Amino acid sequence: MHKPIHIIIVGAGAFGGWTALYLKRAGARVTLLDAWGPGNSRSSSGGETRVIRATYGPNQPYTKLAARAIELWHEHQIKWNRQFLLPLGVLWMMGGDGAYARGSVAPLQAAGVKFEEVGLKDLERRWPQINFDDVESGIYEPDSGCLLARTSAQAVVDHFIAEGGEYRQQAVDGRNLEARLSDAMRNGSESEVPLLDGSHISANRIIFACGPWMGHLFPQTIGPHFVSTRQEIFFFGAPAGETRFNAGNVPVWGDQTGHFMYGIPGNQERGFKLADDTRGPEFDPTYGDRLVSREGIENVRSYLAYRFPGMKDAPLLESRVCQYENTSDENFIIDRHPRNENIWMVGGGSGHGFKHGPALGEMVTKLVLKDDDAEAIFRLARFSGKTTSPKTTLPPTSPSSS
Repeated sequence: MHKPIHIIIVGAGAFGGWTALYLKRAGARVTLLDAWGPGNSRSSSGGETRVIRATYGPNQPYTKLAARAIELWHEHQIKWNRQFLLPLGVLWMMGGDGAYARGSVAPLQAAGVKFEEVGLKDLERRWPQINFDDVESGIYEPDSGCLLARTSAQAVVDHFIAEGGEYRQQAVDGRNLEARLSDAMRNGSESEVPLLDGSHISANRIIFACGPWMGHLFPQTIGPHFVSTRQEIFFFGAPAGETRFNAGNVPVWGDQTGHFMYGIPGNQERGFKLADDTRGPEFDPTYGDRLVSREGIENVRSYLAYRFPGMKDAPLLESRVCQYENTSDENFIIDRHPRNENIWMVGGGSGHGFKHGPALGEMVTKLVLKDDDAEAIFRLARFSGKTTSPKTTLPPTSPSSS
């Protein structure tokens, strides 16, 4: 009887969990590891919600990937009889010359994503609770919206286990890991992962999908092109009896008229979510304190009063500090380690990765099992100038732990 390939995946978030599930379905033996569990508060897949959209501007692979992800989210909702994607609609408010909006049209059309180009007068008519000063036009995706983040990350791992996968809540020993993995390749066809409890686990392939920890684990290969940044998220409460800012009455939105702001309307009785997408200072995802700053609160309050006048003086209900794991060009990393072909690295969500989870897991499964190469834009060679990978012009709007 043919022995299945054994694959270890380190990290049970959106990238690792979905990849584990698809590899198991493809016939591999899969062991999934995570230090604190899927959707935990330190992870890039924790928190309540993420934006899911396909508007990404021109010359990028993410519209097509998002369109496939939306299909797969719906497919699994039906299969599992649970809802994770809330189709609240997504509105992109555009200012300036509108180049981003114009550049988004062809990719949306090519991917078959339903969308509308909306003029200013129509915007004001449809959503009078929004102040559209400085807005010239919009793109509206009626079938997009938001995802339930933590609950879906946990559900993916639950179903991975139910379908025969092995999950262990264990931490990898990251001390000098990159050098040890490079040396291990010389000693045999399998590679070995050292665990923090002193034990080891070996497999034919090892996939590291560790979110903000990728740069720490691979300081030579990924570290120079990678930084984890501190991001603040806020939830505000509407006035009593006020429903204009709830799901169904206002869409998920992104505002590109200045530095990028985004938000999700009230849902699950959690308040009106608002965040500034500007990259914060470097952040340690393990030991960093997660208290929002007074400056951050004041800045978003000022914006809230301007763009959503009916929410002026709204009380702050909840706040959260998460992180983006940014690559220097904001594109994902999907590649083998240059000194150990058994090791795959999948990460660099750069704030927009969560939505792509099922489509990315499907893609990585095919690449790993066929020992194939990802698109050049995802490969490590782009950082050394061996291949062309222009910076994607996009606002990363699915925050890493929002």
